[in-house]
Amino acid sequence: MLIRCGYDIAFACTADTPLLLMLHVRPERHSDLETPENFAVTPAVPFRDYRDSFGNVCTRLVAPAGTTRFTADFLVRDSGLPDTVPEGAAQSPVDALPDDVILFLMGSRYCDTDRLADLAWSLFGNIAPGWPRVKAISDYSHARIAFDYKQARSDRGAADAHAEQVGVCRDYAHLAVALCRCMNIPARYCTGFLGDIGIPPDGNPMDFSAWFEVYLGGAWHSWDARHNKPRIGRILMGIGRDAADVALSTAFGKAELVTFKVATDEVV
Repeated sequence: MLIRCGYDIAFACTADTPLLLMLHVRPERHSDLETPENFAVTPAVPFRDYRDSFGNVCTRLVAPAGTTRFTADFLVRDSGLPDTVPEGAAQSPVDALPDDVILFLMGSRYCDTDRLADLAWSLFGNIAPGWPRVKAISDYSHARIAFDYKQARSDRGAADAHAEQVGVCRDYAHLAVALCRCMNIPARYCTGFLGDIGIPPDGNPMDFSAWFEVYLGGAWHSWDARHNKPRIGRILMGIGRDAADVALSTAFGKAELVTFKVATDEVV
């Protein structure tokens, strides 16, 4: 299938303000692009791209005083198949994990494993390792948090989401990632496009989405604690330890978000 993705995002700055953006499709999906991403900045100011330590494509620029707008509109090819469920995928012993995977067992800013370790072992310690344990963690995270778009906030960590029992997709992902790490299952945070493809319309404003990946059977597998079932049409933009590593925008100064529109639709 073809999926049309895009966004229209604008910030108002009171002075020249350096910005760091993570708004590009991950390199793994570049071969699926049917059109260029058509990334544009208005007014036309110089910018440059680079790859961060996780392989994400980032953009640097200095936004002038006033309003700066970022847009993209592109077509991407997708299999149209739902996420693969890694049934039977085994959990690797910690000492057998690749060096570049060990990082994703560590606690991080929003995945505060030290606050959740005792809970995790009490809940999941008797569940078979591997996919059964990951699925139990996802089921628990899905049931524990009530989705409420109006209660999104940028400083809520996994333990806070568990205690408050409310959040948005990033909170489901953070809780599942943290609980997996507590159980010695490498897990990483993902962000990207995920439209209402193959499901009834959600009804909430379209946004970028967050999900997670677990390392089982020697490979990374996508899963989604918010929806807790396979979905169609994930277009990956960024991966990291948690949302701090894949912030869509970071302003080194005052930048007020004045426009935020995201589109992800199947082309029929």
